[in-house]
Amino acid sequence: TTPNATRASLQNDYNDLLTQITQLARDASYNGVNLLNSDNLAIIFNEDGSSALTINGVDFTAAGLGLTPIAGDGFQIPANVNAAIAQLDAATAQLRAQASAFGSNLSIVQARQDFTKNLINVLQVGADNLVLADSNEEGANLLALQTRQSLSTTSLSMAAQADQNVLRLFQ
Repeated sequence: TTPNATRASLQNDYNDLLTQITQLARDASYNGVNLLNSDNLAIIFNEDGSSALTINGVDFTAAGLGLTPIAGDGFQIPANVNAAIAQLDAATAQLRAQASAFGSNLSIVQARQDFTKNLINVLQVGADNLVLADSNEEGANLLALQTRQSLSTTSLSMAAQADQNVLRLFQ
C-alpha cells in the first residue's frame, strides 16, 4: 500500500507536539522550582516551621504523561492512531486531576496569605497607635499636669503660712 501523505504529515505534527510538551514542562520553572518536572515545593506558613504544606511535583513531560512518539509509518495503521488517541485521553485525564490538586493547594496558600496580610495590618495599626501619639494632645496633658503641680505647691505654701500666722497670734 502507498503511504497516505496526510497521515504522514499528522504523524510528524504529533511527534513535534510531543517534543514541545516535553520542552514546555522542562521550562515551566519559577524561582528554581518546576512542579511539572518532578520538583517539590515546600511552603512554610509560620516562623518556627510547625505549619507547612508540601506540594509534590509531577512529571508532565511527554514520557511522564505516557505519550510515546510514533516511529516509521505508524499513523498509516489505524490501530496505532487509536492507540495514540487512547494515550492522549489518558494524559488529558491525568492533567485534569493534577490541575484540580494544584487548585486545591492554591486555595490553601491564598487563604493563608490573606490571613497573614490581615494579621500584619492589625499588628501595624496597633503598633502605630502605640507609637504615633498626637503631640498637641500630649503637650496639653503635660501643661495641665504642670499647672496642677504648681497649684498644689502654692496651696501647700499658703497652708504653711496660715499655720504660722495663727501661731504668731498666740505668741
